[in-house]
Amino acid sequence: MTGRPAPDAHEAFVQLEREIGLLLRRSRAISARLAGELHPDLDGAAYGLLALLQDTGPLRASDLVARLGLDKSTVSRQVANLVDLGFVDRAADPVDGRAQVLTPSAEGSARLARVRDVRRARWEADLADWPASDVALLGELLNRLNRLGEAREAEVGAGGTVR
Repeated sequence: MTGRPAPDAHEAFVQLEREIGLLLRRSRAISARLAGELHPDLDGAAYGLLALLQDTGPLRASDLVARLGLDKSTVSRQVANLVDLGFVDRAADPVDGRAQVLTPSAEGSARLARVRDVRRARWEADLADWPASDVALLGELLNRLNRLGEAREAEVGAGGTVR
């Protein structure tokens, strides 16, 4: 028990919304900066695409649209930029040869790894005073929140409505 009074449910959700909003605004700025570290002609959205491809493996552009909730034309433009810079390779989809799958190139993977190493070191420095159990808990809670978001996106993609 922490000794703190139980939070009012409404106030807890007000604080959650406010803090996530702040986190998202900071995240966009950080993604833009990290993209610039990869290459000056890259923007934050393209950085996110490259990171997702690195984390998940080969995907079609349509999968990127669905997973990131971006407009098809935005993804197409970002993918073209990543391919032109040599950070992403296109290959025929082994399941459907008419389609293409995207994977990070060796250069894209190497540059992304360097940027992520710097970012991870920054997190370690920023959270050095936190117990490892708190860092692990934050990671677990963010994972749960992200899984909830994925489920919601799948629901909307299947004809549901955003709530």
